[in-house]
Amino acid sequence: MNRIQRIGIITAGGDSPGLNAAIRGVGKTALASGMELIGFRSGFRGLAENLTLKLDKRALAGILTVGGTILGTGRDKPHKMEINGTMRDMTDVIARNYERNRLDALVCIGGGGTHKNALRLIEKGLNIVTLPKTIDNDVALTDSTIGFDTALDIATEAIDRLHSTAHSHHRIIIAEIMGHRAGWLALGAGIAGGADVILIPEIPYDVRKIAAAIRARSKAGTKFSIVAVAEGALAVEDANAFTTAAWHKKIAKNKAEKLRAKQELMRLSALHAGNTLRLAKQLEDLTKLEARVSILGYVQRGGTPSPGDRLLATRLGTAAAELIQQKVFGVMVASRGEGVKPVPIVEVAGKLKTVPTDHSWITAARRVGTAFGD
Repeated sequence: MNRIQRIGIITAGGDSPGLNAAIRGVGKTALASGMELIGFRSGFRGLAENLTLKLDKRALAGILTVGGTILGTGRDKPHKMEINGTMRDMTDVIARNYERNRLDALVCIGGGGTHKNALRLIEKGLNIVTLPKTIDNDVALTDSTIGFDTALDIATEAIDRLHSTAHSHHRIIIAEIMGHRAGWLALGAGIAGGADVILIPEIPYDVRKIAAAIRARSKAGTKFSIVAVAEGALAVEDANAFTTAAWHKKIAKNKAEKLRAKQELMRLSALHAGNTLRLAKQLEDLTKLEARVSILGYVQRGGTPSPGDRLLATRLGTAAAELIQQKVFGVMVASRGEGVKPVPIVEVAGKLKTVPTDHSWITAARRVGTAFGD
């Protein structure tokens, strides 16, 4: 009577290559152990609105190589979900639907926001296991996340292709790569693609130093440069402004002060929205070379998952089903070397894995002459 019988599963947050492979890994392992698998559509909203999909062998067939997610996804938060035009706390409703579907456990596949939301549901008594997914690779306590490897391939190929245009027209080509708060993707693609300048959120840059590095290349006879920039990269002065506004919000003594600090953060975010285009104009003025911008955008999240992501998703998914069978709950299945390790979700939620400024990737990039604008 105490045997695990029914597992629920959702995919939440932004889509990533490898989600279907993870669903398949969980599902096939669960079915082989005699368990049932119930999918919920559209992330946490599916849990709130009971949008179910039975995942049997037929539903799981042929999805290993398919991009996106057969369950759909969404960014809704269980404690703050819009229902008929009103923001509502739906955590109790989700808990009731969990019981209504006779679930013994729930698998949540997602990134930073998903782990915070999973923790809220754990506090409501749900048995949850999570899998780390995001192309940004910024989930704490795991070596890698589902989707990162594919996105790295795509971003690197884009930089490879930009080289010929930059060389032919003697231009600066700036490739904007995803990564609001962590620079893993821009850093990895920049190194693999041979970018001359890499800009990441962890290292605020001085545009004059970037321009000096590009002018030095021109003086040496190389009339083009490739700049790989994470969308969250900031100039030193902008980084200082964000830090100050965030500090003011943290120490605010009343609602009025907190609101002013929040409005300042929103203002700074709005100004930063066009940062890559401004950077291009600044570099044109400082180097007298034409600069063009290529914003990779959502193409980095689409398409067929790489073999690396299929392998990672399968390893993590199968391990999640095994942990559930062993009644190990409240953990994220982390990638550690060639193995996996369950780590408490409470230690993951609200944490961010950023690039250490002394990371071996940065050290190697500097050794081959890559500039970081610092």
